[in-house]
Amino acid sequence: MFDGHIHSPYCPHGSTDNLKAYIEQAIQLNYHMMTFTEHAPLPEGFQDPVPSKDSGMDRSLVEPYLQELQKLKKEYEQDITINAGFEIDFIKGFEEQTLQFLNTYGPEMDDGILSVHFLEGKKQWYCIDYSPEMFEETVKDFGSLEKVYQTYFQALSQSAESSLGRYKPNRIGHMTLVKKFQSLFPAPETWEEMAASFLESAQQNMATLDYNGAGVNKTYCKESYPPKHIANLASSMGIPLIYGSDAHTSHGLKQGAAQIDQALLTRSL
Repeated sequence: MFDGHIHSPYCPHGSTDNLKAYIEQAIQLNYHMMTFTEHAPLPEGFQDPVPSKDSGMDRSLVEPYLQELQKLKKEYEQDITINAGFEIDFIKGFEEQTLQFLNTYGPEMDDGILSVHFLEGKKQWYCIDYSPEMFEETVKDFGSLEKVYQTYFQALSQSAESSLGRYKPNRIGHMTLVKKFQSLFPAPETWEEMAASFLESAQQNMATLDYNGAGVNKTYCKESYPPKHIANLASSMGIPLIYGSDAHTSHGLKQGAAQIDQALLTRSL
């Protein structure tokens, strides 16, 4: 069992469970490998659009986070492989700041994820998975739900194609996150074509995918990111899929794992 997408107490919108609680729970669940992918600090100059301003970790905590993981990797090396990493936001227009962060901390990363959470509308930036209310505002600003989906999948393709240096994560996070509130805002009929177009970009750029179980437990989603048929398409294209619980508490480990197609998974980096 390899879980490649795990958050931690360093996440400002996450858990107070300490890192050892996650690791002990992972061992109980028979994990052989786990990657902590805490939300990296948002790029310099980017204003977090969520009211709580807690989408990324505080920059002052980056080094303590990495130092604690290095210590725990050694402490638990006989029981489980622990990887240190970040979930990096791809935000169009802020590539240079992201590159600087990766150049600084990349040498200490074993693994990582590149995700799209933010889209720029006519009026402002939006965090598309923050709340149904913010998603509704996003749709109004963009003019249609289809335009939101188009912009999202285009941003995913741009993330796969982006030049972020030697430490750029090659795994794309939760590729269908835009569907988090799908029971309230049903996906446009063309969404699968958009997803397939992104997969072509991922294939061409040798990206891997975060096969994320968190959506299964989301009230308005109830499916993995991506759903099984898209995961099967990705696998048929030779794109590796790595399970991610996207856990924000220790008890969130292994969430959604029973609902995804285990046969598609890559078990190691």
